[in-house]
Parts: sequence; structure tokens; C-alpha cells
Amino acid sequence: MFEKILIANRGEIACRVIKSARRMGIRTVAVFSDADRHALHVKMAEEAVHIGPAPANQSYIVIDRVMQAIRQTGAQAVHPGYGFLSENMKFAQALEAEGVAFIGPPSPAIEAMGDKITSKKIAAEAGVSTVPGYMGLIADAEEAVKISREIGFPVMIKASAGGGGKGMRIAWSDDEAREGFQSSKNEAASSFGDDRIFIEKFVTQPRHIEIQVLADRHGNCVYLFERECSIQRRNQKVIEEAPSPFLDAATRKAMGEQAVALARAVGYTSAGTVEFIVDAERNFYFLEMNTRLQVEHPVTELITGVDLVEQMIRVAAGEPLPFAQEDLTINGWAMESRLYAEDPYRNFLPSIGRLTRYRPPVEGTTPTAGIVRNDTGVFEGGEISMYYDPMIAKLCTWGRDRAQAIEEMRLALDTFEVEGIGHNLPFCSAVMDHPRFVKGEITTAFIAEEYPEGFQGVTLPEPILQRVAAAAAAMNRVAEIRRTRVSGRMDNHERKVGDDWVVEAQGESLALKIRADRAGATVDFVGGASLRVESDWVPGQPLARLLIDGEPLVLKVNRITGGYRVRLRGADLKVHMRTPRHAELAALMPEKLPPDTSKMLLCPMPGLMVTLNVAEGEEVYEGQALCTVEAMKMENILRAERQAVVKKINAEVGGSLAVDDVIMEFE
Repeated sequence: MFEKILIANRGEIACRVIKSARRMGIRTVAVFSDADRHALHVKMAEEAVHIGPAPANQSYIVIDRVMQAIRQTGAQAVHPGYGFLSENMKFAQALEAEGVAFIGPPSPAIEAMGDKITSKKIAAEAGVSTVPGYMGLIADAEEAVKISREIGFPVMIKASAGGGGKGMRIAWSDDEAREGFQSSKNEAASSFGDDRIFIEKFVTQPRHIEIQVLADRHGNCVYLFERECSIQRRNQKVIEEAPSPFLDAATRKAMGEQAVALARAVGYTSAGTVEFIVDAERNFYFLEMNTRLQVEHPVTELITGVDLVEQMIRVAAGEPLPFAQEDLTINGWAMESRLYAEDPYRNFLPSIGRLTRYRPPVEGTTPTAGIVRNDTGVFEGGEISMYYDPMIAKLCTWGRDRAQAIEEMRLALDTFEVEGIGHNLPFCSAVMDHPRFVKGEITTAFIAEEYPEGFQGVTLPEPILQRVAAAAAAMNRVAEIRRTRVSGRMDNHERKVGDDWVVEAQGESLALKIRADRAGATVDFVGGASLRVESDWVPGQPLARLLIDGEPLVLKVNRITGGYRVRLRGADLKVHMRTPRHAELAALMPEKLPPDTSKMLLCPMPGLMVTLNVAEGEEVYEGQALCTVEAMKMENILRAERQAVVKKINAEVGGSLAVDDVIMEFE
């Protein structure tokens, strides 16, 4: 077994590999760029080597710099994680030439499967069902349009060397094919150093289901069942689960066997993932093979009990797999929510900055015998950089069945405290409560169909709103008692706190009376329900854990004038606590209107101005591309919302932009 391995990656996956290596008694070496000098993976590893400036193309994907770090530390093996050099054949070959083990597949398998064009041809030859498409290289945008017409819209334009949703566009028309080809080509060149593009038919209403495979050098190959990854936005997975709520046993077996057959056909070893799209009739088509560890591997580990990173290390060391296919079974259900540094209220655009508060839920067994796991690479006070993927953490839960796994995830998301940047926790919470998701009726179009205008937050149903109001009333009473104690106005301070209150939230007014005792409080709603509230919350705590009629409720709480800002289950509420008389007067107050920005193009996220498509004095039409802003290696085209004339341009190509910077003004 290896004594020392180097992790050629960063962030949560580097931390994840270090954990397994540590359990195996293996020393680890981290590599880091200027931006990651104080990163968590650097702190966790026994050694760390600086490999260059912040941009990945000057550090993490520069093979010579990584090889120099290997020689400097004497590492015997390298785990590449995912992204960066994980599917780079030249890197694997460089390691082989150096006599260093690559904790991944052999370079011929990377070459065969890492290139999406080649992999589809091999899959077809191996008898694997494939999607119709054009596998040749495409010269320019006009040829992309011609091919798209021949295949039939809609089509998927993809980077041959791509992954993680980068270099990928869906086109429904000639214009979208032309524009998508160029954007995909640019992103592919920036992210992978390979701008080759191919086009395939986009299957409508598909489900994205992938099979985890694991093979050793002794001829053993197994599949560890499937993961459903259909909840996506911009072709980037957001929620994953294992197993899939859609597959039956026969389809699962057929997909697994095809995945194994494909792995054997290319002499595959180590962990890999064969991705399929599955239609409404459970017909499945090969999409691609990822010759690396997948981001969402924890859900597979939770339902199988197999540590995939450990097995990758053991396979690379020449050990055989310790189990056969018949030894593997599905135990329970697992969910994964990817926590991203992106603002769901701004169409999921990237967010950067400092994590002023970062408190994930406690990992391990929950009070209801579920499991919480959080794979992360950040810490409180750390910086979210514009240079890399916006992932903050992967929150996972396990339950005996799908319903429990979802409920565990709801509570874990409500417990997760993140402040200082925009993040998608509210959206993940909203998905967990969405009727379609709860029923398992999902496709890759879920977000586009259910949130066509973007995510605007959640309106809580009446029963949950009542629970929040009862909690707020009980918390407010505790705060009022504390306030009277501090003021020292009366010894018998409890008589100074009134019993009658009006809770105003979500546009509703709920009149109530609160009766307190030493164990908690009973909240009686006027003309409605009576709820029992128990909690040990004290003013100033940002997280309130309560029992409402014996059921757990977790609230993120911040004091505001006249009440609290309360966040839970995807909702962000201003909850005002007023006496009946104050409520009457508040109803008479005029509403403050937001400023008019209709004649401005505001930058929706921090980034770099890549292209500027218009000039001052030019007339633009609705939907016209005005400029392109790049953030976290993704190009975002900003378009005109209506016909107008450009009055003034305040930004220039190559300039940095902050959120809400005025890029241009219109007449």
C-alpha cells in the first residue's frame, strides 16, 4: 500500500480524499494556488505545495507544475479528484512515465471514454444504446446550424472534453445553434483547453440516471446501482439521490450490465460512472462515461456502505475488489443537495465573497436514526473565489426510505447556516417540499418547468405559517421578558409582557394569545388552532430549534425592527410582532416603493466583461444580446428586455464588475 499520495485538486473533493487516506494510514500532499493558500484542504493535508497563480490554467491544470510537486514530495500515487486533470490522458501518461501510480483508470481508457465523440462510437460497437447525433468534428457555427437541422431541433451542443455542465448548450433554433456553438467552444477552451464540439439530439422530458461502476486489475467489475440526477439547472446537477424512484429492478439490472460491459470493453479499472438519459417508457440511452470519481458519489456510498475513494486507492495499489456483484445490495435511500455560491433570486448567478458565518448541521446519526453527511472544502471566514467552481458543500442525508431521506434533508437544510454570500439553500429546501419531487415525478426540465420566471422564494402553506407564528410569539415573549429584566423596571417582570399579539407575516395577520408556563408556552389563535411550543432558544441565537406540538421546527432567526427575519423551508419572511393597537396603526402606513431601474442594465453577478455587442446610440430589440459576462468559467449573455436606444455604456471589455453595477443606460 502507498505511504504518501498527492491530491491534484482543491476544495471539497481534496478534503474528501484526505479523509479516506487518513483512515487508511496514508500521508497526503495538497497542492494550492495563490487563491487557495489558506484553503481547508491545505490545512488538512500533512504537506502542501504551491503550484502557481489563481487561474486554474496557470496552476491546477498545468501538468508540469503538478509533476514538480510530486517529485518534490516523493508522492507514490496521485488522486485527481474530479475536474481539472482527472480525465486528462497526458497527465496519466506523465505519471506512468514517472513511475507514479494514477488513482484512476489507465490512460487508454481515459482516451477512449474521456472523449465524448470516441466514447459514443465505442459504446455503439459494444451494443450500448446511444442517442442519435453527429459525432464528427464541427468546423464552425454555420456547419453547427446545418447539422442541427439534419438531426432535428432541439439539439444539445456539447464540448467533447467537457463535464460539469461547462461547454454545453441546448438549441431550439438556427440562431440558438449558432450562438450556442460559439459559447460552448469558448467555455470548452477556457475550462479544458480543448474546444472540440459535437451535437446530439436532445431528448425531451428525459431523466438523468447514472450507473456507478468499479473495476480492478484482476478482471473483476461491478456496478453499485444508480443515482438519479434529474434536478439540474444549466446542465449542472443540483439534487441527486440513490436509488432512482423511477427505475424498476429489470431496468436497473439492464443498465448496470450495459455499464459493466462498456467498462470491460475499454479495459477500465478504478471507479467510473456511465451516464444515461431515460425516457418516460424507461428506454435508456448512453450519454457519456466519466472516467473519474463523480461529485455525487456520497449517495452511492450511503446506500451501499462502500467507500469508493478507498477502493480507488486499493485498486491503484493492485488489490482485488473485496466483493462481487451478488454481495452488493441497496440499503435505504440517500439524498444530496449541492450547496452553491450562487443567488437563486438572481437566476442562480454566481456569488463571491467571504463566509461570515458557516455552520453546517452536525454529521452522524440523527434522533430519528437517519444519517447526515456534509462534504465541504470551506470554513467560516474563508473566501469564495471567482476563479473556481462555486460549490461550497455537498449535504447528504440517508433514511430507511425515500420519505425519511427527504425529511432528514429538510431539517438539515433548515439547520445549515451560511451568511456573507448568496447561496442556493432556499432553493434546495423548496425542491424538497415540491409535490412533483416528493412524488418522484421529475425530469431534467423540472427547474425550467416549475420555476419559469426564476426562483422567487417560497410562500409557506397555512399550517406551516401558523407554526412559524406560534414559534415567533413564544420567542418574542422570551425576548420581552429578557428586555424587562435588563431594564430593571419591575421585579415581577413577567406581568409587564402582554398576552395578546398580532403576528404579521407573508401578507397575513394572525391574532393570538399566548399562555406560558415553565415548560414552554401554549399559543391560541383567535378563531383557530392551539399549538404547544417548547424550546431552549435565547435571544441572540441565530438558530432556533423548537418543538411545535411535538414536531421539530428549525428557524434561522435575525432580529429586525418590530420582529424577526425568519428563514425556513425555502421561505424568507419578515415576521412582525405587534400589539393589537400597533397592528391597527401599522395597517395605515404607506408602502415604500422600490427604485425604478427599468432603464438600466444591471450586472446580476460579479464577473468579467468578455464581450460588448452594442454601442451608444444604437437601437436594440427585445432579446438582443447586449454583452457577455464571465463568472466562475461560465459565460452569461445579458439580453435586452425590451426595445430601446442605448444612452450610455459604463463598462468596458476586460473590466471587472460587481453585483448591481450599471453596465449601460437606455433612453
